Amino acid sequence: MNLAGPDLIVILLIILVLFGAKKLPELARGMGQAVKEFQKAKDEFSDELHKAGKTETPAARADLQPPASTVARTDATSPAATQPRPDPNQSTPPGNSADQV
Repeated sequence: MNLAGPDLIVILLIILVLFGAKKLPELARGMGQAVKEFQKAKDEFSDELHKAGKTETPAARADLQPPASTVARTDATSPAATQPRPDPNQSTPPGNSADQV
């Protein structure tokens, strides 16, 4: 986006008409504070990323063990494994306890 001199002047005149001469310094001050806060948050986030990257060394990664499985294993002989599962696309049959109030 390439703004030339006349384009920028027209944009500034529109802003002057919309907000008025008395509100422009307050508007500029608020924009400056918003940019300052954004830069501060960006710098803090960047510093946290750099700190986290420096603390994790290859030796520390070698000490880590893979997590244990959290999925329960089922035996093929259990009653739940031998019963057929209901088709979720089918409607529930009438007389099911879910239909009764």
